[in-house]
Amino acid sequence: MALKNDQYNQIMREYDSRQLQNKHDLDRRRQEAFAAIPELKRLENEMITLSAQSGRMAILGDTSCLMQLKEQSQSLKQRQIELLLSHGYPENYLTLHYQCSKCKDTGFIGTEKCNCFKQAITDLLYNGSNIKTILAKENFNNFSFAYYSDDYIDETLGSSPLSNMQKVVASCKTFIRHFDKKRDNLLLLGNTGVGKTFLANCIAKELLDKGYTVIYLTAFHLFDILEKYKFGKDEENAYQAANQFSYILDCDLLIIDDLGTELNNTFTTSQLYLCINERLLRRKSTIISTNLSLDNLNTNYSERIYSRIISNYSIRRIIGDDIRLRKAISEVRGS
Repeated sequence: MALKNDQYNQIMREYDSRQLQNKHDLDRRRQEAFAAIPELKRLENEMITLSAQSGRMAILGDTSCLMQLKEQSQSLKQRQIELLLSHGYPENYLTLHYQCSKCKDTGFIGTEKCNCFKQAITDLLYNGSNIKTILAKENFNNFSFAYYSDDYIDETLGSSPLSNMQKVVASCKTFIRHFDKKRDNLLLLGNTGVGKTFLANCIAKELLDKGYTVIYLTAFHLFDILEKYKFGKDEENAYQAANQFSYILDCDLLIIDDLGTELNNTFTTSQLYLCINERLLRRKSTIISTNLSLDNLNTNYSERIYSRIISNYSIRRIIGDDIRLRKAISEVRGS
């Protein structure tokens, strides 16, 4: 599905803004560095002079002189780097920094949309999910094993909540590490508050940082979109839902959170199968989190869905106390 002109222009304005900000940040860094290390400015002026001389030599076809000028310029550049490092600055301090190094904040690699542009589209289409704000807090840097007990052994798993979670996290990091080759799927099972959503968001953050497109939807939101796509009569909403549906099937990673909390009926069952099966056919990864057991998944949905999940998803069960409840109790005691 194509974006409307105003949607496309909105995204391109954001890229224009990024490029202007990048240039502003570079100008600020240059002023700071030149003030702290005046020799940097002198070296840069010499490189500008050499560049002008190289241009004249190129026109004249003097290749031997061009090589000499290139070596002199590289020597000056290396001297700049040495000065920066010796004064505690990174070696790339005087170059443009980009949010996306692949497309250099243009949104395109050649004529193809960069993955960051595709993610910008998903962010625009799913602006209610507020995923970037959430991921600033819910990521592996903020993940803690402290909420998982090592005081008892779960009979069904044969390990403590802590030991089990350490294994689950390790498998999730393997999922991330091999994502570009294997495109696996994950089913996260567990009671309310044990960290399923937090862990899914940790994975999302890592893959977004690697340039993959990620869509996070609660089960309720997913089926609301699918219902509007299937039955929507309002032209504007139908167009939006069609765009959303297209990206649901084609994004690199789809996260369906809290499956089982939606109103379950024949429509949701058929649409869930469509979503799961189509993404399997396209070799696109999906993470599903749910409070339901495997038996309940089989009972609440269909044998076809259950079979697809059992055959194609790595199943990870998370056990432990309700972390949200523990945090709330701690806050009350600390106040």
